Amino acid sequence: MEIILRGHLASRGRVEGIALVSSKPFEFRHVDTKRGIIFASGHNLEGQSVKNKILVFPYGCGPTTEEWGLYELKKAGVVPKAIVCMSAYPCSTIGAIISNIPMVYGFDCNLLEVIQTGDHLWVDADKGLVRVSKR
Repeated sequence: MEIILRGHLASRGRVEGIALVSSKPFEFRHVDTKRGIIFASGHNLEGQSVKNKILVFPYGCGPTTEEWGLYELKKAGVVPKAIVCMSAYPCSTIGAIISNIPMVYGFDCNLLEVIQTGDHLWVDADKGLVRVSKR
């Protein structure tokens, strides 16, 4: 079964990959910038890697250094392939742009009810589209 979701462009690009879904707001400062492992105690993704995943979360949060955390992940080669979120947090958006990571936001549905970790996603951020193939 495939589902097409329409959102808004935040950062250009097209990729496909496996979804890693956070049920909680996401902070890139809680990701080890050398290994891409989430270390936030109690977070539903604690211990998981963002490397080469399409990261799905409700919205970003955290300090104004979020963009640099994402950029450091890019420099280390452990960055997510794309970011898909319900609401665009300015610092996460800036991080996606300077790191050349496709990002789509602002869907008319609750992403957390449609996408699950392990689903295959095709992200066309240029058109604001996400195609979901259920696992």
